[in-house]
Amino acid sequence: MLYQAYQAYADLMDPLRFFARNAASLLAEPSPWPWVPEQMYKYDLSASYDVFARTGLTYKRPPFNIPSVMVGGEEVEIREESPFHTPFGTLLHFAKQSAVQQPRVLIVAPMSGHFATLLRGTVLTMLPDHDVYITDWHNARDVPTEAGRFGLEDYIEHMIKFLEFLGPGAHLVAVCQPTVAALAAVSLMAEDNHPAQPRSMTLMAGPIDCRVNPTKVNELAMSKPIEWFEKNLIGTVPMRYPGASRRVYPGFVQISSFMSMNMERHSQAFIDMFNHLHARNTEKAESIKEFYEEYLAVSDLPAEFFLETVQKIFQEFALPLGKLEYKGHKIDPAAIRRTALMTVEGERDDICALGQTLAAQDMCSGIRMNRKLHHVQAGVGHYGVFNGRRWQNEIYPMLRDFIHMHA
Repeated sequence: MLYQAYQAYADLMDPLRFFARNAASLLAEPSPWPWVPEQMYKYDLSASYDVFARTGLTYKRPPFNIPSVMVGGEEVEIREESPFHTPFGTLLHFAKQSAVQQPRVLIVAPMSGHFATLLRGTVLTMLPDHDVYITDWHNARDVPTEAGRFGLEDYIEHMIKFLEFLGPGAHLVAVCQPTVAALAAVSLMAEDNHPAQPRSMTLMAGPIDCRVNPTKVNELAMSKPIEWFEKNLIGTVPMRYPGASRRVYPGFVQISSFMSMNMERHSQAFIDMFNHLHARNTEKAESIKEFYEEYLAVSDLPAEFFLETVQKIFQEFALPLGKLEYKGHKIDPAAIRRTALMTVEGERDDICALGQTLAAQDMCSGIRMNRKLHHVQAGVGHYGVFNGRRWQNEIYPMLRDFIHMHA
């Protein structure tokens, strides 16, 4: 009844947030009550309503909203295309209205309770120099049960299919959770001498080997048997949605877990939003609003994918121990020879700690040293590895040069 309980709560609160959103906009008008001070009416109440309206979750993917980018000093229009899709994911292409040939890059977004738009900043930064595609994973509660299951092997298979669609000469950039599946997919393609194996693979802040410097996330995964996760964290999609009766790891559970890890920071952010709105500091308030509009847009995960990820990656350490299998075949990263490897970590990452992604360098022993690169970014946490000023000014130039070097 986990999902049903949440849905009942959401049904109760949604009308109140709808009222708050409308009330906040109406308060821009002069006070109709002379005994209510204008300051309190316009700024105290308006800010309170606005903050309350933004505390709810949404299950709708926000738009990428990238109409154009500058390429070689010229503004180029961007058109979103969906050239390949399955019930569980779409290969989204940010097509440029330009004849300039650029390296094709597949960005693999996490299937971790958020939508691919969490990497909007990553996409926007890479677009001027690359032909960018991204994995746009679908919300599991919108996928009918007739589409079947979606586990870790299916995730790996999707990555191989997407690379096959892009064809020979593409590059792969995996962010956070999918780094394991990306490494597995490229390993399998290398063993098969697949013509579409990527020319370079960049793994960013991912849990390749969770035995290294365990974080709170790793400790939580190890604190309970997998049966506990299945019993307490898996819900059934209510009948009102296309994926009715599908078993899922609900997005509202995932976001609750993430926020509880840094509750003081998130609470302070909403306090800051109120203060900025009250002080009419619109620019700073909008910055916080934009972040939480994206952060609080959540997506359900297929139950089998979540449980297999917890068990095989976070509990059994299957990949670094040489026990991860794909359709009965053991995955061997040492088979990779033609794909160059770059790994990136954040000094203050409290989700994938230092050393966890670096582990891929030793596992990929078949790649020559002059085709390998590792970078630790000072002063950033997990999200700073792929978003923000340090990403744009310090990490991305190295990634861009690495891709172009091996293009």
